[in-house]
Amino acid sequence: MRGLARLLREEARAHVRPGTLMVDLGCGDMPYADMMLQMKIDYRGADIGEGSFLKIDEQGRVPLADGAAGAVLSVQVLEHVRDLDAYCAEIRRLLCDDGVLLLSTHGTWLYHPHPEDHRRWTRTGLAVDLADRGLNVEEVHAIAGPLATTTLIRLTGFAFFLRRLPIIGAASASLLAVLMNLRAQLEDRFTPAQIRDDNACVFLVRARKAAI
Repeated sequence: MRGLARLLREEARAHVRPGTLMVDLGCGDMPYADMMLQMKIDYRGADIGEGSFLKIDEQGRVPLADGAAGAVLSVQVLEHVRDLDAYCAEIRRLLCDDGVLLLSTHGTWLYHPHPEDHRRWTRTGLAVDLADRGLNVEEVHAIAGPLATTTLIRLTGFAFFLRRLPIIGAASASLLAVLMNLRAQLEDRFTPAQIRDDNACVFLVRARKAAI
């Protein structure tokens, strides 16, 4: 998650001007709001639940005019979306002509419904699925290669078990998390870039609205 946050900051700093309206489409508890606000970006979270700046309606629409956003942010949302056509259409509707989409989703990970979990992508498949829906991918970043990912998946299973143990469970799980995250970082350093780039746990893409 630190790697994702670092890349999001770099991409936003390079491609989103201060004062730009950014819509976080499926914002959850808005973990990146402070980051964007620190860069003077006009960040607004949108979600189906309460507590966001903007309420997404039953048709999946945000209460903003067409072309109102200079940037759309979508972080670990796409795998939970049942209707990709509707979701991507709303991204296109919100973006102004020169607006930018920053989107991350899973290449590999455990099933995690929130409330549903539908798909995983290859690098090529993600770019094609977005392009088929009018969003041209300019760049793809890979976060955590296959060796690191398998270590983190094992950590998830072990930690789930350890936290159920009385007294020592929580502390043991925390210690294991530190050790296995360090191992994952080391494994990622030794994974060849070509393998990591095509077999990532998370992909972060920068894309723009295709001309009609």
